Amino acid sequence: MTKKATNPTKSLEIPQFIIVSCKICAFISTKLVTSYAAKLFTTPIKHKVPKREFEMDQKSIQKTIYVPVINRSIVTYHYGESDRKILLVHGWSGRGTQLFKIADELIKLGYSTISFDAPAHGKSEGKTTIMSEFIASILEIEKQYGPFEIAIGHSLGGMSVLNAIKDGLKVNQAIVIGSGDIVQDILDDFVIKLGLKQEISDRLRDLFENKYQVKMDDFSAYKAAQKVKIPVLVIHDNDDPEVPVKAGIHIYQQLESGTLYLTDGLGHRKILGNQNVIKKVLEFIKTN
Repeated sequence: MTKKATNPTKSLEIPQFIIVSCKICAFISTKLVTSYAAKLFTTPIKHKVPKREFEMDQKSIQKTIYVPVINRSIVTYHYGESDRKILLVHGWSGRGTQLFKIADELIKLGYSTISFDAPAHGKSEGKTTIMSEFIASILEIEKQYGPFEIAIGHSLGGMSVLNAIKDGLKVNQAIVIGSGDIVQDILDDFVIKLGLKQEISDRLRDLFENKYQVKMDDFSAYKAAQKVKIPVLVIHDNDDPEVPVKAGIHIYQQLESGTLYLTDGLGHRKILGNQNVIKKVLEFIKTN
């Protein structure tokens, strides 16, 4: 039987039993459903490493490092032998080998790549995490593996790269692919997918701000972009169902030295392996 192709522009659907669970919690109490939604929002799905990523997984030097700022350990992947290093950052529910096609081409270009499984992702420990832990991991990896010439991030990884640069990551160029933008928009979209009322989104924001003593909007990508001075390539698909294209366009508009590349029909994940996208990435690296 022929395997049915998946639609790259179809959004990942939240299982019906979770939506029903949310509605039951909401019926019982607002506080209960807010806590339940917060748990869901901070719990990534750990996927098995697919066969297409086996080569990078097997050829990488893997090491567990400790990130003292967050008191968590993460698994890193050193792929290639060059002293010229590029940092790769996966997105939510991703893993350190997810950008393997880009990594393979970067190695041919004379670089090596450092990537990692973010907290609670892949082979790293834990069950829950938030973006600030992605950022802390990036900054610790720079201490242990840097300097890096370039940083490339996908989705939440793109947001994290821009925030890490704002917070001191030193790179000459950055590339963000399918990056989210405004944190409140992300919370709103999540709450809508769960079938909950808008007020739960506001309560979620307040819960996170009180728990972590941060302002959620401070992590919005457009705010970080305003402080990034290096050349940045923003890649986004017009048909991305996970992160609307307006996010990528808005980030680009805030950059001092930005380049925008929009694609069609690639969705949120297929974009990572598209040859035209990879060609654009390599051209950007060579000419900036």
